Amino acid sequence: MPEVAELASIHAACFTLPRPWSAPEIRSLLDSPHVFLLSESGGFLLGRAVAGEAELLTLAVLPAAQGRGLGGRLVQGFLNTAKVRTATTAFLEVAAGNAPAIRLYERAGFILKGRRKAYYTAADGRRDDALVLSRAL
Repeated sequence: MPEVAELASIHAACFTLPRPWSAPEIRSLLDSPHVFLLSESGGFLLGRAVAGEAELLTLAVLPAAQGRGLGGRLVQGFLNTAKVRTATTAFLEVAAGNAPAIRLYERAGFILKGRRKAYYTAADGRRDDALVLSRAL
């Protein structure tokens, strides 16, 4: 398992909107018995499964590793792990401006369920909507 500092470093290289998560924030999530980590060299995914629902908390793939199937493998691993943990539905939030991530999730069978207006705020004050995507498992 990668060190929490390494996960935070990968997250920081991938996100400005929403803001990247710190090592203590990631550690706090990993301390939950419902949260699971999937990782490969160059990226990771955090998911949570509880009460029949699975949430994809974050997916981070280093820019140099993008476009090589890593994100798709991690999402498929999330879906498989969610099923093993008896989830029947999966959901996630993604910034409306993150077209590559939206395409990845749509290829994995996620569909738009809702929009949260101006949900994300960047350090420079930019705002973006969050799209809520879900799918049956």
